[in-house]
Amino acid sequence: MHVEHVQKTRGVGFPGAGVTGGLDLNFSSRAVLQIDPEVTDEEIKKRFRQLSILVHPDKNQDDADRAQKAFEAVDKAYKLLLDQEQKKRALDVIQAGKEYVEHTVKERKKQLKKEGKPTNVEEDDPELFKQAVYKQTMKLFAELEIKRKEREAKEMHERKRQREEEIEAQEKAKREREWQKNFEESRDGRVDSWRNFQANTKGKKEKKNRTFLRPPKVKMEQRE
Repeated sequence: MHVEHVQKTRGVGFPGAGVTGGLDLNFSSRAVLQIDPEVTDEEIKKRFRQLSILVHPDKNQDDADRAQKAFEAVDKAYKLLLDQEQKKRALDVIQAGKEYVEHTVKERKKQLKKEGKPTNVEEDDPELFKQAVYKQTMKLFAELEIKRKEREAKEMHERKRQREEEIEAQEKAKREREWQKNFEESRDGRVDSWRNFQANTKGKKEKKNRTFLRPPKVKMEQRE
């Protein structure tokens, strides 16, 4: 979409609408700014300034919410495209898409020649070749996005599992501490009860012994 078209559809078709997920980190960032993969950083800055003015919420007050989202998408895409690491990743995937199309075209031409047919293919048209590269690149990015989400889901599941194990270990340790505490308290109680029992038993025995002790009878001597 060109600037003129954006101007005509202002408030209706904002760049960046519907762009989500990890694709923002690569090819779709260029789609948001509506630029070719080969453009320079200076051209990216120029395009960012143009679009940020066009979709600014102040200039689209009749659809301010969508304008705000579009403005944020443009700003995010601009910052990501100036990130050299992200840029390199995107260019690597774009190059892979281009090489795939070139290889496919070469194989098709080889097959046509083998069959004795004209070796002309639609990708001979530079614009159609460019579109084929775009489609293949988007496919590659979509596959990478799926893998990224699967990896994140796996990592999240692993973090959840580890957290559950930590919680279980903490609860187990807590239960063991409580059991040990209760055991020691009940043990002290049992010891005290046993001591009291022994003391009471001893006291009863002493009392009983005192009760049954009788002095010996004195036998009186008879006088003749």
